[in-house]
Amino acid sequence: MLSAKSLFQEILANDESFALFCSIAASGESQGGWENARIAALVPESERELAPKITRHGADEDKHGRIFNALMKKRGLDPVPVPPETDYTMLLEKNAIGLAHEQLKRDERLAVQDVVTYLSHSRVTEQRASEQMDLLRKHFADDPDIGRAVKQISNDEDNHLAYCHEELLRFAYAGHGRAIQRTLRECALAEIRIYRDVSLAVMANMGRILGWSKAKSAVLAAGIHAVYAYERLGGWRRMVSLEMPERRDALGGPASTAPEFA
Repeated sequence: MLSAKSLFQEILANDESFALFCSIAASGESQGGWENARIAALVPESERELAPKITRHGADEDKHGRIFNALMKKRGLDPVPVPPETDYTMLLEKNAIGLAHEQLKRDERLAVQDVVTYLSHSRVTEQRASEQMDLLRKHFADDPDIGRAVKQISNDEDNHLAYCHEELLRFAYAGHGRAIQRTLRECALAEIRIYRDVSLAVMANMGRILGWSKAKSAVLAAGIHAVYAYERLGGWRRMVSLEMPERRDALGGPASTAPEFA
């Protein structure tokens, strides 16, 4: 019987699929680290107090990239090229979700609306990241090889999501509520489509590596389409709601260091 746990176990047990999984994850996290670092450097003067939190967010993402690379190194594996169709972060940027890299490469201050766009984009994508890491934590927290990494990253993603909720609510109270809701909705509807496409591409690549039968691949593809149908019909709304988090000032301190892997 197919299950999320058995599927991940199969991917993690094979060196080639494990290297692809970690390479995809490391690439996305490193890209997120660069984006946050640039945003922190360009925030408008009126929001300079937010810069250390954005910097912390980026440092966490960089750390996650190092963790995934360390997991590969521990198994004697090198990173592999990331197929373009599996590059979630770059596909979001190409579909105008978040702030364009061309804008971030310029040394021009961002507007407050740009910060609202960044936080809205992050609220949506961090929801996805938090849920994915929660799933891995549920099944692999006690795994001797990846358990510590999973728990560290999962805790960080929960912090990032809490930070987005708190800061967006602050901007909403300051009069940006309509812009936030509009941007959140646009980001969420685009993200669920891109996540579907990336999931199909990742599973196709994993299926090739692991030699899955056409029937197994078809079942997995049907499951991905079913998730998209649920999200398109209303599941996306969980990505746009805002509530004050239990974790207040979640990014108010320095980033923690990456765990060492012997």
